[in-house]
Amino acid sequence: MMKKFTFDIKWILIAGIIGFLLVFQVFPLVYLLFRAFFATGHFSLESFARIYSYALNWTCLKNTLFTALLSMVFGVLIAFPLAWLVGRTNLHGRRIFRTLFVMTYMVPPYVGAMAWLRLLNPSVGTLNVFLQKIFGLAGMPFNIYTTGGLVWVLTTFYYPYAFITISRAMEKMDPSLEEASRISGASPLKTLFTVTIPLMLPSIAAAGLLVFVAAASCYGIPSIIGAPGKIYTVTTRIVDYVYVGSQQGLTDATVLAVFLMLLAMVILYVSNFVIGKKDYITVSGKSVRPAVVDLGRWNLPITILVGAFAFIVVILPFATVFMTSFTVNMGKSLFAAGNMTTKYWGIIFSRKSIIKSFRNSVFSALWAATLGMIVCVIMAYLLKRTNVKGKAVPDFLITVGSGTPSVVIALALIMTMSGRFGINIYNTMAILVVAYMIKYMLMGMRTVVSAISQISPSLEEAAQISGAGWLRRMKDVVLPLTAPSVVAGWFLIFMPCFYELTMSNLLYSDNTKTLGVELYLYQTYHSQQTASALAAAILILVAVLNILMNRLTKGKFSI
Repeated sequence: MMKKFTFDIKWILIAGIIGFLLVFQVFPLVYLLFRAFFATGHFSLESFARIYSYALNWTCLKNTLFTALLSMVFGVLIAFPLAWLVGRTNLHGRRIFRTLFVMTYMVPPYVGAMAWLRLLNPSVGTLNVFLQKIFGLAGMPFNIYTTGGLVWVLTTFYYPYAFITISRAMEKMDPSLEEASRISGASPLKTLFTVTIPLMLPSIAAAGLLVFVAAASCYGIPSIIGAPGKIYTVTTRIVDYVYVGSQQGLTDATVLAVFLMLLAMVILYVSNFVIGKKDYITVSGKSVRPAVVDLGRWNLPITILVGAFAFIVVILPFATVFMTSFTVNMGKSLFAAGNMTTKYWGIIFSRKSIIKSFRNSVFSALWAATLGMIVCVIMAYLLKRTNVKGKAVPDFLITVGSGTPSVVIALALIMTMSGRFGINIYNTMAILVVAYMIKYMLMGMRTVVSAISQISPSLEEAAQISGAGWLRRMKDVVLPLTAPSVVAGWFLIFMPCFYELTMSNLLYSDNTKTLGVELYLYQTYHSQQTASALAAAILILVAVLNILMNRLTKGKFSI
């Protein structure tokens, strides 16, 4: 007897999501690769030979790899001890430090670049002037417009990626191995080097690769810090080629983008399929938290040292942004006579172009976060509640989208969504929403997958036995139980979309200019004080959203 066919809407929704990913992600990226190798109509490496025959492009390539590598090394060297001190010791003020150390994760990187530009400008940098006067130096001690300056800013804004990854791994670690080491007479320091670090190596390596790909694909920091010092990277070079506005320029940008795309794919493969499958047993079946290491007489000195780091890396740059927003003459102290004003705050709340850009940012981020979370919830359900073949494919595609550099996503959409293949969303808000979804859905996806995996299937089975269809079960069972995670996932997509710069800078039109682009234009071409006021407003908004997320999720999610 044939089994009766029953219509189930979830398969229609899943098919629609897969279709979306194929059309707006897979096809553009595949076409980008095709265009790079078939620019003349047939397979040819002529474009690659021409592009890499330019000395400047080779310099960009070397700068990108060198700065990303140093940022990765320094990021891990900073993140691991901080994660260990905050998560595994009795360090004073651990909760405050944890919040401070991940704060830059929630802040636009180009805001940090603006702050350090103000602090370490070789002519009038606030910190430079202060150190010069204190130590009686003949010249300025630091110059932000150098490779070292670029690496410093990249490191300070991307080490939180490693800090978060390593902290989560430490929380899941089996404490019995460390306890055995301590019982055997090993000191806390020896246990750290002989037990903790070896067990953490896969997580440390994954964290380092995450920092590397983020630093290599960054545009905001190199454009603000590197470009004035003539330290060009692949991302800034790609944008320059796109701005040429010709087919040749687009082809050249595509060839360079292939380098970033392949680099990101290799790192994604190594992180997920090589390092991710290392059989290091660090999680036990017992519900036991790792023992807290007593720092003893070193507690206060280490707390002071960690506090100094937090002040220099987090508090000082953000305070500088706020102070600059009230400064009339940036060559003088804020507290000099007649040098304080609220003029620039008045500008950001009254100028029509800024207000319009704010509305565009809110609108595009709302759509991206809402549509993105619908996709995330359905895909998370597909992964955890069905046995359909190929269910891991959409998850893989979402992961690939997140790992693809922003400039590559934007370039691929420009080439394919301008009407040539029947879809024309170029210069519209839709192309921004699509780009944001492709880049930022992964955070929401992981949050919801984790939540659904903790819900017993028996609850849904009971609802199904009672006659509830799939949509009813989702509404009455799954969504109420995963609500905090769904809210958190929504915010985790919304926030980076709201202040996004790289994709927006390539995809915006006069009618779709976003806040990130507006801020970048003011910082680069118009008024640094107005840009600082705008950046300060973004910082305040991010803090408010974080508090709101914390309350709506009852403390389960926040930075």
